[in-house]
Amino acid sequence: MKAVRLYSYGDPSQLRYEETAVPKYGDNEVLVKMHATSINPIDLKIRSGAAKSRFSIEFPAILGRDLSGEVAEAGRNVQGFPKGMRVMALANGTYAEYTVAKADVLTPIPDALNFEEAGALPLVTTTGAQLIERAVKPKSGQTVLVTGALGGVGRTAVHVAQKHGAHVLAGVRTKEKEHASKLGVDGVVAIDSEEEVGHLHDLDAIADTIGGATIQRLLKTIRKGGVLGSVLGQPEGAGKYDIHVEAFMAQPDASRLHQLAEDVARHEFSIPIARTMKLQEIQEAHRIFERGGLAGKIVLVP
Repeated sequence: MKAVRLYSYGDPSQLRYEETAVPKYGDNEVLVKMHATSINPIDLKIRSGAAKSRFSIEFPAILGRDLSGEVAEAGRNVQGFPKGMRVMALANGTYAEYTVAKADVLTPIPDALNFEEAGALPLVTTTGAQLIERAVKPKSGQTVLVTGALGGVGRTAVHVAQKHGAHVLAGVRTKEKEHASKLGVDGVVAIDSEEEVGHLHDLDAIADTIGGATIQRLLKTIRKGGVLGSVLGQPEGAGKYDIHVEAFMAQPDASRLHQLAEDVARHEFSIPIARTMKLQEIQEAHRIFERGGLAGKIVLVP
């Protein structure tokens, strides 16, 4: 099969599209023929070495977390995943024509979604839902600011927080305010504006997908006893505020992923796709992603 393998930490030139063996699957695993995956920020951090303290890999490594494809073969203990079934998952090693996943992380792709649409969903929707449900845990009527609300994780966090009855503010850059108003939130805040940040106070929670200097400016806007949920670890200086910090790392949850995919299929929220590219174009795809400015995800197809 063809796959993209990473031979050492560095820039996109370290990613090589080449022939390698089809992976072996165990009794509780499924061999999936990949139809689509997508690029996520963690892929770049692993490739560059920026995340090596959190993610240890053996070279040559196959990156990729989003799985969208069909069942090719299943282990002898696996039930409910017949050959040819369309499946999706938050998995590993998905920059390839075939990958192996444990059966318990797989879920069927809703009929209304194609492979490319499904391939954009697993990591960002799982992370966004867990940011709200496992970290922030808002009560109905509480006010939650979601930073990076137009990103995939942010869009999901907005959707899930609203489902839990929260009043949701979308935190975006000034130039994105008009676009963010289409999210159907209770308010839009330019979090790159000192003036607009200055009007924020006594927030019950912030669901942060950005980190850095932005969250530093926003810490003071959380009420005493409020919550900062973060996908980027505990920010420096958070300890001096009387708030609860809940930093976490997303874990596969097949049942929740299926529910979120069904929500997308019903057009309750969306994860936009900016470009679809061939897996063999991986170096250029990473360069484009790294430059930023995309209004959606880059989906990769074999």
